[in-house]
Amino acid sequence: MSTVFSKIRDLVSSFLRSSESYEEAVGIFVKELQKEMIRADVNVRVVSELTSRIKERALKEEPPPGVLRKEWFIKIVYDELSKLLGGDTSPEPFPKSFPWIVLLVGIQGSGKTTTAGKLALFYKKRGYRVGLATTDVYRPAAYDQLKQIADSIGVPFYGERSGDPIEIAKKSIKTLLNEYFCDVVIVDTAGRHGYGKEEDLLKEMKYIAESIKPSEVVLVVDASIGQKAFDLAKKFHEWTPIGSIVITKLDGTARGGGALSAVTATGAKIKFIGDGEKLEDFEVFNSRKFVARILGLGDIESLLEKFRAIEESDEIRRRLEKAVAIGRMSMRDIYHQLKSIKKLGPLRKILDLVPGFSMLKIGDEVLRGGEKKMDVWVSIIDSMTYRELDNPELVDKSRARRIAVGSGRSISEVRELLNYYELVNKMLRDLKRGKIRLKGLDLSKLGGGSGE
Repeated sequence: MSTVFSKIRDLVSSFLRSSESYEEAVGIFVKELQKEMIRADVNVRVVSELTSRIKERALKEEPPPGVLRKEWFIKIVYDELSKLLGGDTSPEPFPKSFPWIVLLVGIQGSGKTTTAGKLALFYKKRGYRVGLATTDVYRPAAYDQLKQIADSIGVPFYGERSGDPIEIAKKSIKTLLNEYFCDVVIVDTAGRHGYGKEEDLLKEMKYIAESIKPSEVVLVVDASIGQKAFDLAKKFHEWTPIGSIVITKLDGTARGGGALSAVTATGAKIKFIGDGEKLEDFEVFNSRKFVARILGLGDIESLLEKFRAIEESDEIRRRLEKAVAIGRMSMRDIYHQLKSIKKLGPLRKILDLVPGFSMLKIGDEVLRGGEKKMDVWVSIIDSMTYRELDNPELVDKSRARRIAVGSGRSISEVRELLNYYELVNKMLRDLKRGKIRLKGLDLSKLGGGSGE
């Protein structure tokens, strides 16, 4: 874990233990976060924008009921760091069409050649026919290194020790597609020229991209690259638009700020991370899991569970409000309610969250019975067909027997669920028609069912 991430974790712990007022604690946290990120070589503009958003939200937003302001602040930090690294958008690691041609770019020492091998192994393990190619004629060991990797994982390889990199790129694509029938080709490029001009490297990269028309250009960034990552990534992106990013060497002592800077400079998302020297040390990037790890799961996991519970209860409210508005709840809605309620705890506590339901006269015995029945009812619904979910009235004696066998439950339990479904929908229809009011409604018969 890089130093900046360890420091952020320490700041979170200090914030939660602090005795200052909320506003003072926020101010201290933001200042220390700025110092640590700048010290870790994160671009100053990135730091300024990130911390401004955190502070603005922290001082303006009100936490949901039952959540302390300090807890809500940690959620804000979690959200903003996650957003910076991709948010809720999961990277799509697999080819969208065939052939899928990946062009790897980056400076020398970023780990491009090793990443080419890791990516090839990742795709090969998932059943793709992968080919590796190098266009680097400047680094003497480039050809041998990638060929050795290709041989070790059993994939076709193409390269030439000398010549025009653009022509080599075109030949590699033609050979690997037509002679080896590859559906994924990964092309490694030079990190820098032997004669050293950066602009020549960028021009060459641009011409290679124009000649082979890659499906995706992937920027490989060393986690330790530092402040220059922002300008470097921006420059690469201007010459050849970057589709995604791979962060390498996250297992070392690198401070890691360059990774954040590269994401901001290109607007591209991190797709993979390399966290070890072995070719297997490679995984699809998940921003929220990564940030949770940064903040320290021991410190934040219980908070995240609380926020997830609030989100689940909000979803219960929304679905219930919709059902009341239209006077009907589908079996799919009931399934969602049951699954959500199981995560959130005691049924009595959850019903108290739902507007109006706190006034229902539901006895504790019925509630306890309902909680015991949730697993039974979920398994029964899992055994119903889509048509039966949309039209439960189709479930006759024969269908009920099939559902009971499929779920490992009794026919009487299937009937009990159907009776519950009918009772709920009768209540919703009566509510819509104004025939009943929530207050005083007796649902003591909610679990009643006929055996068979």
